[in-house]
Amino acid sequence: MTTPAGSPTLGPRIPEAVHRRRWVILGVLMLSLLIVVLDNSILNVAIRTISTPAPTGLGATQSELEWAINAYTLVFAGLLFTAGILGDRLGRKKVLLGGLAVFGLGSAFAAFAGSPTELILFRAVMGLGAAFVMPATLAVLMNVFEREEQPKAIGIWAGGVGLAIAIGPITGGILLDHFWWGSVFLINVPIVIIALVLMTVLVPDSRDPKPGRVDPVGVVLSVVGLVLLVYGVIKGGQLADFTDPQVLATIGAGLAVLVGFVLFEKRSDHPSIDVTYFRDKTFATAMSVIALVFFALMGVTFFSVFYTQSVRGYSPLQTGLLMLPLAAAQLIFAPRARLAVDRFGNRATTTAAMLLIAATLAAFATFGTDTPIWVLEVVFFLMGTAMAHIMTPTSVVIMQALPREKAGSASALSNTFRQVGGALGIAVLGSVLSAAYRGGIEDKLGALPADVRHTAGESIEATLGVAAKLGPRGDSLVAPANDAFLHAMHLTALCGAGVALLGALVVALCLPGRPEAPQEAEEKPQLTSADH
Repeated sequence: MTTPAGSPTLGPRIPEAVHRRRWVILGVLMLSLLIVVLDNSILNVAIRTISTPAPTGLGATQSELEWAINAYTLVFAGLLFTAGILGDRLGRKKVLLGGLAVFGLGSAFAAFAGSPTELILFRAVMGLGAAFVMPATLAVLMNVFEREEQPKAIGIWAGGVGLAIAIGPITGGILLDHFWWGSVFLINVPIVIIALVLMTVLVPDSRDPKPGRVDPVGVVLSVVGLVLLVYGVIKGGQLADFTDPQVLATIGAGLAVLVGFVLFEKRSDHPSIDVTYFRDKTFATAMSVIALVFFALMGVTFFSVFYTQSVRGYSPLQTGLLMLPLAAAQLIFAPRARLAVDRFGNRATTTAAMLLIAATLAAFATFGTDTPIWVLEVVFFLMGTAMAHIMTPTSVVIMQALPREKAGSASALSNTFRQVGGALGIAVLGSVLSAAYRGGIEDKLGALPADVRHTAGESIEATLGVAAKLGPRGDSLVAPANDAFLHAMHLTALCGAGVALLGALVVALCLPGRPEAPQEAEEKPQLTSADH
């Protein structure tokens, strides 16, 4: 194994047997990551089927469907931070195996759920397992690759995330064409079994060699604070009203608990996470950028599905296929993003990528009912290219900012910021979309009976559903619904672009330029690794 030029030869810090199979280990980690990320997007395709009465579906109401999605997000985001800490203390491999097993069991039970309530419960179990898988994959990666190879490995890892996001709707569409709704969950079980076997054989265990005492108060405060905050954001999005007293109280309570968490951790002699890490401007900036970019992107991805299906008339499977350029760009550029960083530096690369994200989001403000579909494909490809040049550099900055033995905590923090940013994006930008749509369609619904007028104004799907029930009399609502949605989409896209521009400004002011050459002598001692 070679060391960087000019650095002293201290010998390999990673056992040779682990180093030889590092790329195979990365493949196993990506398989584990694939099913967790894929499940976040695959359910969206099955929503209509699940809402139909039995035996085709479960007859779930709109509220029950939202909770089936949000139960996973709440548990997942709320426990990510704690899962990373436990992985550092108990061993990343043990936590990863346990998380996968729980995720697989939750998937199997969800596939055969007999009611919407059961589905919501088992989705929460899946979120519990996923929370322990996501941070552990990146933490293990940091402990099987030497520092000079970490950017390339993280790039491939980030490309896997992009692939999973894009193939979720495609996989769901194919399964629903041939099988019952539960197949979108059951497909996870054989993949989990394969991943468990490969991981047991190939992946080494690792942990923080000096974990210190457990911090139960910090763990509870972080979980309660995050769950309250995410729940409040989701509830605000559901109500399309962030001034609702219940929403304000929940978000306020979540923020208060998180402030209490930070204050407690600053005073603790055995904190779960050293909050002084955020005094590092580079580390704090990278975290903020991840939250901002997912805020913008998740909100826009949310409305783009309605644009392709409701306005343009594409099926769920076709919609998934339309997102392939997004995945292709990430697969192509994520592993190569380090080359741009080496040449231009972190600041220039990430700032340019954030500006490109802003431009692609603003492009949605020009889309109409007859925009050539190739334009959408180009926008998705450019969006994926920008994502690759944001996620790879910022992930490298975050993971290399902390000591190697704290890799689980760093990964968990990164994923927590990503999840909370994405939840905020869907809720806030979803509220903008909903309010703008209702404002644009309300005066066109005057001829409808009073009892359906409010329901018809909730979304374009609701309007088109009422129009379909009215038969020929409802045809006059289709064009106004499309116009109102396009106006709402344009406004929401510009809001997302504004957030991306804010992220570009933060990067330009705070991220460092060219990365420093790694110095072996300056690195933290390697943590203990079991080669079995």
